[in-house]
Amino acid sequence: MQWKPDRAFPLSLHEQIYNWISARIRQGEWTIGTKLPSQRKLSEMLEVNRSTIIQVLEELKANGILETQRGGGTYVSNSSWNKLLSHEQPNWHKHIDASIHEPNYHTIQLINEHEQNASMIRLGTGELSPDLLPTALLEQSLQNISLFARDIGYSEPKGNKKLRIALSGHLQKRGINTSPESILIVSGALQALQLISLGILEQRSNVFQEPPSYLNSIHPFQSAGMRVISVSREQQLKKTLKALKGKKQSLFYTVPTLNNPSGRILTMEDRQALLDICTSLQIPIIEDDVYHELTFEDAPPSMKSMDHSGQVLYIGSVSKTLSPGLRIGWVVAPEPVINRLADIKMQTDYGSSAFSQQIVTHWLTSGLYDSHVGKLRRQLQSRAAFVEEILTKDFGQLASWEKPKGGFYIWLRFNEPIVNKALFQQLIKQKVLINPGYIYDPKDFHHIRLSYAYATLEELKQGLHILLNVVAQKTS
Repeated sequence: MQWKPDRAFPLSLHEQIYNWISARIRQGEWTIGTKLPSQRKLSEMLEVNRSTIIQVLEELKANGILETQRGGGTYVSNSSWNKLLSHEQPNWHKHIDASIHEPNYHTIQLINEHEQNASMIRLGTGELSPDLLPTALLEQSLQNISLFARDIGYSEPKGNKKLRIALSGHLQKRGINTSPESILIVSGALQALQLISLGILEQRSNVFQEPPSYLNSIHPFQSAGMRVISVSREQQLKKTLKALKGKKQSLFYTVPTLNNPSGRILTMEDRQALLDICTSLQIPIIEDDVYHELTFEDAPPSMKSMDHSGQVLYIGSVSKTLSPGLRIGWVVAPEPVINRLADIKMQTDYGSSAFSQQIVTHWLTSGLYDSHVGKLRRQLQSRAAFVEEILTKDFGQLASWEKPKGGFYIWLRFNEPIVNKALFQQLIKQKVLINPGYIYDPKDFHHIRLSYAYATLEELKQGLHILLNVVAQKTS
C-alpha cells in the first residue's frame, strides 16, 4: 500500500483516512461486500494509532457506507454508493425548501405544465388566441422601424425615452397626465408588482386586496415577506383597514376595471370612495389597469386620473392587447418612487428588451395600436356572445354568471361547491384545462374563470360540452 496520510497536510489524519476509504469505494476499488483489513492491520499500514482507525470506521458505519456483518469483520455496505453520492452532492431540496420565493400552488404548476400540451383545450387561459394576435402587422412593422446602435443597447434606467414620451401622450386618453420622468418601463405588469414589493415596502407590511384576487395566484408580495390580506368593500372598509393596518406600512391592490378573475368594473362612486378612504389612512393604492382598453363599453375614469396627491401607483401593459411575448408594461408613480424602482430594475435585468420597446413605440405613434385594439374589442365581444349562448342553453340550471363587460373572462358560479382539485384533475384527463376559483380565493369551490379569449370557437364548444358532462355527473 503506497498511500499514507500526510501529517503536514491541513486536514486531520481522521479526515484524510475517511476521504481515502470513501474514494476507494466510490472509484470501485472496494466494491459492495468487500471486507476491509482489520483495525490493527490498517493502523500498521497507515502508520496511525488504532484509536484513529476505530473513529474513522465508526463514522463510516454511522453514515451507512460500511457495515459490520455477523461473524466479525467490516464490509462495504450495499448502500455505500448512494450514501457517498448524497454526501458529495449539495442537498438541493434543502436549499429549495429554505429559499425566499413562495412556490406556486400545485394546481397552478399543473396549469403551467399542461398549457404546453397542444392537444389540451384551455378554457381558463389569460392570454389572447394566436388568431387574435396581429402577427402579420407586427412582422410588417419591423420593416418600418429604423434602428441605430444606441437603440439596441441597454436602455436608460427608466426605459426608452421615446416610448415614455409616447406613453405620456397615450395615457392622456385615460385622463392621466404624467411626464415621461414619472413613467418606468417594465417587463410586464408582474415585474411591476415584484419591483414594488422589493422597493417601497418593509418586511411584514400589509397588502390589502378584494377577493377574489389575481394576487392569490402569484406570490410577489408573499415571497418578499408581506402579509396579503383580503378585505371586502361591502364591510365598513375604513374601520377594517384602520384596525388591520396598525402602525405597519400598507398598500391596497385593486383591478377596478375588468377585475381578474371576476370581470367586474367598479363604479365611479366606488372608485372615489376607495381613493378617499385610502388617502385618509395614508395607504397607497396599486391600480392594475391592464384590461381597461378591452371594455365593450366606455369604462369609468382610472383611479390615477382622480389622484392629485401621488396616492396611486398605476400599472399598464400591452400583454393583454398586443402581445404577451413583447413583455412590455409600465408603472406611473411619483418621480422618487419611479427612481427607486428603476434602480432596482437595473440591478435585476438591466432594462426591458430594446427591440420590444422600439416596436411598442412604433405602434403607439403610428396609430396601429389604437386601430388594432378597436378590432380586438369587437372580436372579443363576438367570442363572449358565442360562449354566453352556450352557457344559457346548457348551464342555466347548474350555474350563474354576469354578462361579460369586456376583457377575457366569465366568472362562472356553479350552484353547488363542486370546483375542487378532483374536478380539475378529472377534466385534465379529458384534455380540458380550467382555472378553478380556489386559486384566486382559497375558500372558493363554486367558481371557475372561464376564458373566451384563447381557445378556438370549436374548442370552446367542445370543452364546454365536456365540462357540462363532468359537472352533471357530480351533481346528479
